[in-house]
Amino acid sequence: MSAGEVLTGTQANIRTQANTGTQANTVDRAGVLPRVPGHKRGAGPDYAERPMLVFWETTRACALACRHCRASATMQALPGELTTEQGKNLIDQVAGFGRPYPILVLTGGDCLMRPDLFELVDYATGLGLPTALSPSVTPTLTAAMIEKIAASGVKAVSISLDGAIAATHEGVRGIDGHFEDTVRAIRALSAAGLTVQVNTTVMRANVDELADVAALIAEAGASIWEVFFLVQVGRGVSTEAVSAIEHEEICHFLFDASQHGFIVRTVEAPFFRRVVALRRAGEPSPVTPRYLALTERLETLMGPPIGLPRAQTASTRDGKGIVFVAYDGEVYPAGFLPLGLGNVSTTPLAEIYRDNPLLKQIRATEFSGRCGSCDYADLCGGSRARAYADSGDPLGEDPACPYQPPAAVSRGAGA
Repeated sequence: MSAGEVLTGTQANIRTQANTGTQANTVDRAGVLPRVPGHKRGAGPDYAERPMLVFWETTRACALACRHCRASATMQALPGELTTEQGKNLIDQVAGFGRPYPILVLTGGDCLMRPDLFELVDYATGLGLPTALSPSVTPTLTAAMIEKIAASGVKAVSISLDGAIAATHEGVRGIDGHFEDTVRAIRALSAAGLTVQVNTTVMRANVDELADVAALIAEAGASIWEVFFLVQVGRGVSTEAVSAIEHEEICHFLFDASQHGFIVRTVEAPFFRRVVALRRAGEPSPVTPRYLALTERLETLMGPPIGLPRAQTASTRDGKGIVFVAYDGEVYPAGFLPLGLGNVSTTPLAEIYRDNPLLKQIRATEFSGRCGSCDYADLCGGSRARAYADSGDPLGEDPACPYQPPAAVSRGAGA
């Protein structure tokens, strides 16, 4: 599992279980305000001071070789991996942000391939840090291991499922039988009392199966569906992404899916928040063939909506509310944005997060192109990772978003 494959879906239930429900409600209210240029939240968390999520790529080691892996993980740990003591020092630095503590997500590679994983978990939970794991589905994830995870103090676990049938999922994961193993793991982790998040990366190979994936994960007992919109880095460079218009259609479909009992969030698709804001404000859904096919399939499999939309969005983005620490201690704005900011072995994580010039620009919405003139710049802000992958400019516009801001349209009309 690539290190980017946990992210913000985990935050909802961990945050509630960590007795920070007020923060969750504030964040959700901020996510439903349509068309508020430069909107800033009032009582919510101050992302200039502390992130909501700290991802630590505990190792690059992983038995899988997934086609879209951000990390291009290997079978063995790489030289320079943080030691146990260095890892505990990093955990101390995360706690050093103060309350409300960031959520610490231990990812990889496969975090289960790190021999001291549960020593690190024990240390983090002992400090009061809400902690999540992102294991890969391999023979290591046994029934005994699931029991150990459930007893460790970890509250949430994420598992990746990239198709509704074996051929699609295993075409990505590269291992025969992995589809059934993954579905069994989701059921077992949920039965053990853990909050289970299922991660699905949208790509050309699985886009027409999304309604079936939604039905499958609901039946398997998952609480959160985290949908990744591909950023072509690592092995993902060779994986075919969908178009900007298709991204928009999928976001509308995901809003509909969130009315079926589980939380829906996105990764590297902050424009989902714009879609959510518009739909909650009464804007109509599209009438395009793909959207209609997905929603009709969803209703066939799951029936009519059973509740209010659970598309809870926080106005985070790469470097704003999110920070990523690599296996060797190097800090990045996010797992998909490979711009090193410093190393925790020489500079405190809080200093890097609070003072780095690029992160300050990201948090101040100092973007160019459509993102710079967008009325959703703060609520969304575009994928900084995709902007960088597309143009080499982390402050550029996100090419996966088709939205034309009124300011940009006006400029074009007057040109």
